[in-house]
Amino acid sequence: MTEPSPIRLPWIEPGDTFPSSARALTDLHGANGLIAASQSITPEMLERAYRSGVFPWSGPGEPVLWWTPNPRMVLQLNDFQCRRSLRKTIRQAVERHYELRVDSCFQKVLTECAAPRPGQNGSWITPAIIQNYQKLQERGLSHSLELFREDRLVGGLYLVSIGRMLFGESMVSLEPNTSKICLAMLVQWAKEHGGHYIDCQQQTQHLEFLGARPLTRQLFESVLTKETEKPGFPWQETPPRLTLWGE
Repeated sequence: MTEPSPIRLPWIEPGDTFPSSARALTDLHGANGLIAASQSITPEMLERAYRSGVFPWSGPGEPVLWWTPNPRMVLQLNDFQCRRSLRKTIRQAVERHYELRVDSCFQKVLTECAAPRPGQNGSWITPAIIQNYQKLQERGLSHSLELFREDRLVGGLYLVSIGRMLFGESMVSLEPNTSKICLAMLVQWAKEHGGHYIDCQQQTQHLEFLGARPLTRQLFESVLTKETEKPGFPWQETPPRLTLWGE
């Protein structure tokens, strides 16, 4: 059996370009897609990373680790599985006058997403991550969808949006299935405005259940180049809203 070559992980500074994805580590190293590390993170680094198919993800106490896994989990919007139970949940939310908002409490959504899950000691969504994604949001490159019931946040998600490419980051449900409602409304709205993909980054059974499938890195990077060069979504002009599925 061939032994993997020694790990030489590039250490990058805020002004550096990211290494070619061909240099990313593999499963043989136990770190599929790990491509670089840095001490700090800036909004400029984040934008450069997403345009290159790279995203940050680190554990508590680690430096900022940058990843581009192969294959890459991607939701093609036409493949989204809005199953009968979710359609019923959406209908109930509409009937009960839940409200979908965009960017009304971006920091709160990130803070809720950062809350440790059962069995976890911490989250990759650190104060530095929150601060820098807020700066991206101020530049119109990151957004949150928030579901409210009687002016109380009950679920949401946040994402990066460059051109017609969406990069899903994290979701939170403060009531059952409310984050899925946000995702379904995002899918429906993005399709209406010429979107085709949401990058889901990592493979999970939950994402597969919703219709996401793995793409090779080569195919993903081809899609990424094409979609990020398109005009952006009309987030301010016609933002997503809560409607019945299919309307």
